[in-house]
Amino acid sequence: MNNDERIIDINTDETTKPDKKASKKGKSGFHISVYDLVSIVMSAFIIIAVVFTFVFRLVGVDGTSMTDTLQHGDWLLTVNKQSYERGDIVVITEPNYFDEPLIKRVIAKGGETVDIDYATSTVYVDGVALKEPYTREDFILQKLDDIDFPYTVPEGHIFCMGDNRNGSTDSRSNLIGSLDERYVLGKAVVRILPFGDFDIYDYE
Repeated sequence: MNNDERIIDINTDETTKPDKKASKKGKSGFHISVYDLVSIVMSAFIIIAVVFTFVFRLVGVDGTSMTDTLQHGDWLLTVNKQSYERGDIVVITEPNYFDEPLIKRVIAKGGETVDIDYATSTVYVDGVALKEPYTREDFILQKLDDIDFPYTVPEGHIFCMGDNRNGSTDSRSNLIGSLDERYVLGKAVVRILPFGDFDIYDYE
């Protein structure tokens, strides 16, 4: 009987030990899964932060200088570019009289000459009249603080104007002047808010 009792005790030990090991393995596997999930989420947040820091940025519109194309309170997604073309809507962070970023449209680049015929409200770049379906008004008022035209844009700079020509202080003014391309934060490519009105170049 003693031998039988010893055999039963041994079998009992053998059957309970694997259960404890399985339980430990299960708990360990659960902790690893949670750790992996947290690592994936954190990596995703880091990647998103890097992308939105160096590639894309969200920018809010403050003011009415770009109406009717953009409205006060709009939110735009901008993208960094190596260079910017005529017609691009850009965000400029160069220090200025108003001590705030500017959202304007590129009219001319370095080396190009801008002229404005106020009698016909026509903007010329290198002698060619621009077609500007995006402007709010069909006329341009001459301001007292305008620069002298014709005006040649310095190399490495851009000449920018607001679409609301009579409600915009921009490169026509000595308060702003031509803008250094190194301070361009990016080109506005799409409107995020208000939702549904995405295309800001729908006149093209």
